[in-house]
Amino acid sequence: MIIRSAELETICGPTSALPVHDLPEFAFVGRSNVGKSSLINALMQRKSLARTSSQPGKTRTINFYNINHEFYYTDLPGYGFAKVSDKEKAAWGRMIERYLRDSAQLKTLFILADIRHEPTGNDRAMLETARGFGLEVAIIATKADKIKKSQIQKQIKVIRTGLKLGSETPVLPFSALDFSGREAIWEYIESRLRTPVSQEIAHGTGTTDTL
Repeated sequence: MIIRSAELETICGPTSALPVHDLPEFAFVGRSNVGKSSLINALMQRKSLARTSSQPGKTRTINFYNINHEFYYTDLPGYGFAKVSDKEKAAWGRMIERYLRDSAQLKTLFILADIRHEPTGNDRAMLETARGFGLEVAIIATKADKIKKSQIQKQIKVIRTGLKLGSETPVLPFSALDFSGREAIWEYIESRLRTPVSQEIAHGTGTTDTL
């Protein structure tokens, strides 16, 4: 994929209205230290458009990045380890849920999981929420450079087992260090861009306040 332009176009807080447009969206979510901003920067071929930090929980809003004026990357707040109050975590959870429920243009939700570890309860809750809304989901296994290449398939199996994934759900390993796996993610996005946005999204009633 050739990235000709990438810009942060819209920032939404807990009470902000979601932007209205007719371009496809690809959303990214994961626990607070999983490497989400580094992944998004790599996909945009930018060094710091999505802010990275050694302190988990840097993303506290929903950030919409316009890519090539053709589609959006949507950066959702992280969950799990951010050092914020339970009240703020609950607000983030409601904000994420509102986006997943109400975005008419969401093509795929990418759930990020650290390839070195078993999925967390929050990861499973996020997957269940996405499935409840009838969303297309793909898993990105980050930090693939932290393990030996010979261990990658074993750890992918750990993620598949932990999330009870069927063969239809891709698990894509990725490294922000050497960008290995970036092409596979781009290819997946391009394949989804060729698929019409579903007009039949099943709206659920669950909550992500615990994320």
